[in-house]
Amino acid sequence: MASGVGVNPDCLSAFQALKLKKEHKYIIFNLNKGFSEIVVEKTSSDGDYDTFLSDLPETECRWAIYDFEFEKEGAGKRNKIIFISWAPDDAKIKQKMVFASSRDGLKRSLTGVAVEIQGTDYSEVAYEAVLDKSNRGN
Repeated sequence: MASGVGVNPDCLSAFQALKLKKEHKYIIFNLNKGFSEIVVEKTSSDGDYDTFLSDLPETECRWAIYDFEFEKEGAGKRNKIIFISWAPDDAKIKQKMVFASSRDGLKRSLTGVAVEIQGTDYSEVAYEAVLDKSNRGN
């Protein structure tokens, strides 16, 4: 990986539990204290999107996976796994740089992501914005 940051095996286990077993609705990933490894910060089975958004800190970067359910006109219910890179404007520069350079390593290890969203403020990760991006394509 470009940043030299590894992905903890728990990240893959949590992702598989979300993707295959539907044990989680979302997962939030963070860097450990030494910025040397990506770790699972939180998993939740709460399907409320606003609850998920409240778990994204206002001034710190995170990555998240969300199992997004929505209605597609004429096609019924759909599910897409969303990968969110959360880097708010108020986050520290060093944190933003390490998160940006480590993102691809995490994303590559999580096969099955349908939509990727990069957010610097809550409007970019709002339900409507994610719905709009999810509705494109199939």
